[in-house]
Order: sequence, then structure tokens, then C-alpha cells
Amino acid sequence: MKKRVAVLGAGPMGLAVAYELALQGFQPTVFEADDRVGGMAASFDFAGIEIERYYHFYCTSDVALFEVLEELQMGDQIQWVATKMGYWYQGKFQNWGTPFALLSFRGLGFFAKFRYGLHAFVSVKRNQWNSLDRRDAASWIQQWVGERAYNVLWKNLFDFKFYDQANNVSASWIWSRIRRLGRSRYSIFREKLGYLEGGSSVVLNAMAKTVESKGGTILLDMAVTEVEVSNSSIRTVKTARGKQDFDAVVSTVPLPLVPRIMPNLPQEIRIQIEQITNIAVVCVIVKLKKSLSSNFWVNTNDNRMDIPGLVEYSNLRPLDDHVVYVPFYLPRDHASFQDLDETFVLKVQNYLKMMNSDIEDEDFLTSSVSRYQYAQPICSPGFAQKLPPIKIPIDGLWIADTSYYYPEDRGLSESFALGRKIARSVVQEMSGESL
Repeated sequence: MKKRVAVLGAGPMGLAVAYELALQGFQPTVFEADDRVGGMAASFDFAGIEIERYYHFYCTSDVALFEVLEELQMGDQIQWVATKMGYWYQGKFQNWGTPFALLSFRGLGFFAKFRYGLHAFVSVKRNQWNSLDRRDAASWIQQWVGERAYNVLWKNLFDFKFYDQANNVSASWIWSRIRRLGRSRYSIFREKLGYLEGGSSVVLNAMAKTVESKGGTILLDMAVTEVEVSNSSIRTVKTARGKQDFDAVVSTVPLPLVPRIMPNLPQEIRIQIEQITNIAVVCVIVKLKKSLSSNFWVNTNDNRMDIPGLVEYSNLRPLDDHVVYVPFYLPRDHASFQDLDETFVLKVQNYLKMMNSDIEDEDFLTSSVSRYQYAQPICSPGFAQKLPPIKIPIDGLWIADTSYYYPEDRGLSESFALGRKIARSVVQEMSGESL
């Protein structure tokens, strides 16, 4: 009889767990509270465009993603584009992301630019992160680039991404972001990023179909209300529609939700989970008649704006209209997180008109607003030692979320890599093999 494994969450990691289990001959059942698979990579119909709720792009280092695409015979669906990055500073767009752009940047002296460039170069070449784990990113960057360059180029990004936690972010986490983008280049002068034809849902839906074709089950609109723990082992998963028994459970839902659905977790595990905090996001997507700029990614430093940057997604993936994502990162208990969608949309309209005077009210075709309370784990110094083990000391139970990509950031490739690794651990343990 096939081993039955419950997978909580049908985001990219949960799908990767189920996909690998199904390939290994197990029988996964995926429980998903949403009405579709994909989690933060889920797509929706945006006025005729199938597009992600939250922007996604791919780098040349995303090996785990490429492996899944090849297995699904979809390798030709990823397309690569030479993209541009910009910086909105001093009320104008400035080129960014290349040595020439750095040299021509207005607002910094030559020595500050040299220090900034040296830091970026060393970070891209660096392979080891452990020595940075216990350092905070703000002081690490300031040590390299100086206070002036930090205030101009970095401080706004930290303040409007992490707010009161801006000085409590691990240097390892920031380093991994610098390295990932820095290594996704044709050369030091040209950045190369990728997109999937049809969006991320193409590969996610294909993985879901593979799971089901091999005897697995994906249950949508099916939130788990409790996972029963008895005699230090997992056996029963409860939902509003009843309960089912399983040989094992893998949870990929955000860590803060785990104690709610597993009230009998060991106290030490509960304490570790409660130490992990997340930043929420309100992500506004607008469709425009006109392009904002020629940049895919734009960092912002403007005291009239409360955003760290924005993404003109249609400068990566060709679309009939111009599509811009504008994320507002906020603490979950921040009063503004409860503002009406219209409040955020109006802000975005004002910001975009400010950045490009050619854009007028009639150029805004439509908009959409998505919210997520657990958008970004705050990876504080020493974060690697704060996470509970994925295989916790309860027989048949594994837990993980995007926190475990550390020091890497969230992405489909990281989700696929970790999800498949967890699935192989489940297979080994349940097959009686030594780990």
C-alpha cells in the first residue's frame, strides 16, 4: 500500500513536496485554504492577462527551477531578457545596476562610488555566508560604503521594507540578494532575467497535474483546522469537512500559523516559532496605456513616497499593456495595513504621475490590490540558529516555510529545492533507510 502523506499548503514549496513524493511512489494529499495553487506565486485574471498576484522573475542561478522545467518538458518556456534597473532619486530616474551607471550617479562623490562598487563586486564573488550570519546588514553595508552612500542608496530600502526592524536584518540575507542578481548577467554591463511564458502558474499547474496523475490529491478551499499529535506522533488532519489519517504530515504554511493548528507542539519548538516575525505586504498592480520608464526594477529614495521601489513587469515579460507592481511593505499591526484598497491605488497613481509627467489619469486602465500577512520573514542576525529543525521531534512531522531558504530570499527555485529535499527526507525515514 502506498504511504499517505498530508502536505499543508499548495504554494511552490508544498507543490514541490507533493511532486517529489508522487514521483517516489507515495500518495500525497495537499490541503490548500486558497481556491488555487501557487501561494504568493498564484496567478489571477488581471483584465485579460494571466499574471501573478506578486511579481516573480528568474535568475540564471535558479538551478532547481530549471530541473523541474526539464522534467516537465517545459524548458523552452522560460525566456531571457536583458533588463535595466533604475534609481528614482532627486526627483528623476537615474540609471542603475552597472559600473557606468554608478559612475554617472548624481548624489555621491567618486570615493563613495568606488567603495559602493567594491562592496558589490566582493559580494558577488563571495561564496561563504556564515561569517555574516551574526552581523546586521545596516552596519555591514555602512562599513563598506560609508554613511553617505548608505543614506542615499540603502536606508530608504531598509526603512520601507522593515520599519522598526531596519537595523535587525542579517548581513547574510542582504548579501545573498546582491549575489543572486549580480550573477544573473551577460556581463558586468548587462543584466539578464527570465520569465515563464504564461506566468508562474504554467509550471505550478503542471506540477499539480503530475501529482494527481500519479494518485495524489489536491484539495482546494480546504483549510486545516488542526493536526492531532498523540503519543509524540502525527496521525490525523482535521478540516471543516472532517478528518483523515496519514502516515506523515509536511507543513509548508507560514510558521506563525503552525502553533494554531498544532496546539500540542513541544514547548521548545513553539518558543522558537514565536520568535520568527514577518512583514506584511499590500501589493498594487496597475495597467497603464503608457510606459513608466524603460526599467524593470526601480529603487526609490523620495521623501514623498513610502515605498522601497517598484517593478515595471512588462519590461521583462512582453504584454499588450504596461503593467507595474508597487509593493507597500508594512508590519502586520501597522495601522495603514487596514487602509482601503482605494487609498493604496490613489497613492500609486500619484507616485507614477510624479515620476513620469506624461502619465495622466486617463492612462490608468485598471488596478488590483493583494494583501498577505506573511510576505517576508525578518531574517535577523543569527537567524540560522533561531529556526527550529525541519524534522521536529515528533514522529512523522516536518515543518518549513520560506524562512528556511535563509540566507537566500524567496523564489520558486528555492521553494522547489527545499520542498524536494524535504520530500526525500520523508521517503528515507518512512522507508526505514538511514538519513
